[in-house]
Amino acid sequence: MAVTIKSEKQIALMREAGRLLAITHDELHKALKPGMTTLEIDRLGEEIIRDFGCVPNFKNYNGYPASICVSVNDEVVHGIPTSDRVLKEGDIVSLDAGLIYKGYHSDAARTWGIGTISNEAQRLIDVTRESFFKGISFAKEGNHLHEISAAIQDYVEGNGFSIVRDLVGHGIGTHLHEDPEVPNFRIKGRGIRLAAGMTLAIEPMVNAGGWQVACLDDDWTVVTEDGSLSAHYENTILITKDGCEILTMV
Repeated sequence: MAVTIKSEKQIALMREAGRLLAITHDELHKALKPGMTTLEIDRLGEEIIRDFGCVPNFKNYNGYPASICVSVNDEVVHGIPTSDRVLKEGDIVSLDAGLIYKGYHSDAARTWGIGTISNEAQRLIDVTRESFFKGISFAKEGNHLHEISAAIQDYVEGNGFSIVRDLVGHGIGTHLHEDPEVPNFRIKGRGIRLAAGMTLAIEPMVNAGGWQVACLDDDWTVVTEDGSLSAHYENTILITKDGCEILTMV
């Protein structure tokens, strides 16, 4: 699949897909509390998305059984919501979600603390979020893709954390995952030249310990190999002539 340049009409649809997903994340954040199950988060997220007249794009994607990926503590991504996983004070939880609006996808992730969390856990969340913004400072027409990647890794490692190597961001549009892949770490070569109209999902995944990860027996949940905490932050962005527009923030 070649990298696609979106038309103004397509960008307008993706903008709305992003706006509705941003609202979904805000509503989920407000609902989070100790004692809530990860399945309750998933059901609420699906309900919000469907109330918008949209479709949760994760549900049944390659067999994934839920609408919201809910990953707790040492779970990096793709945690499967269940009725017996209960959030407790001090946990951190990553919510990865997406929706389809009139054939166009949006994708975004946020990590939140439940109640009072440790200073180190909060710093992990903050550094992960800020690494996204360091990366997208290079996201503009004429720059190269891997400038984004290098900036993310440099910021994360400069703050004493590690960047996951096994998972990457991606292009997005009429499909959830399109070309190009967007690594969060340095790559040999500069990568493609960015052009206005490209839409990308940039998503640093950051571990408090080592970068190595493993997949659980459910074939979905990715965890840190050393049991350390992990955080995830993602937005869908549009490359413009002057920089980029974040589509999944309101």
